[in-house]
This record gives sequence, C-alpha cells and structure tokens, in this order.
Amino acid sequence: MVVSGGDMTNYPYILFNQSPEDLRRIGARGGRAYGRNRRGLRAQRPRPLEAVERRDLRLETTAEAIAALDAQFPWLRGAGDRSRDLQEPGGSS
Repeated sequence: MVVSGGDMTNYPYILFNQSPEDLRRIGARGGRAYGRNRRGLRAQRPRPLEAVERRDLRLETTAEAIAALDAQFPWLRGAGDRSRDLQEPGGSS
C-alpha cells in the first residue's frame, strides 16, 4: 500500500486532540519533572572528600640517592659509569 505525501497533515496536535498550547504546557511539565529527578539523583550521589592539606615531603634527589648507595656499597662505586664500559679491551686509555 502506497500513501502519497500530500494526504498527511503537518499538524500533529490534530492527531492527539490537543492544542499547541496544551502540548507546550505538557512539554514544560515534563522538563520540570526531569530537572526535579536529576536534582534528586545528584543529591543522592556521594560528595567528594574535602581537600586535605598535604605535608611538604622532602624527596631525595638522584645525586643524594647515588651518594647513599656508594656509601653503603663501596665495592659497587662507579658500576653505572658507561665510560668504562665503552673502553677498548687491552687497557689503552
């Protein structure tokens, strides 16, 4: 069955027996209800924790960490130096 486009009306309020003002009022009522429901859901969500003041922690620098390791393990001092690893075998430095 084929229906031509000219047979349908462009006024949806005729189909539902309501005026445009009635449709606007119904839409506004739905918007208020939606907003009320959203506010209710938002109020039920857990709130973020209050900001906690962080203590000023002094972090160890890389140089300080290397010095502490060299003091604790003297036989490993300089093990990370790449210049020694790149020397030619035979010891001509």
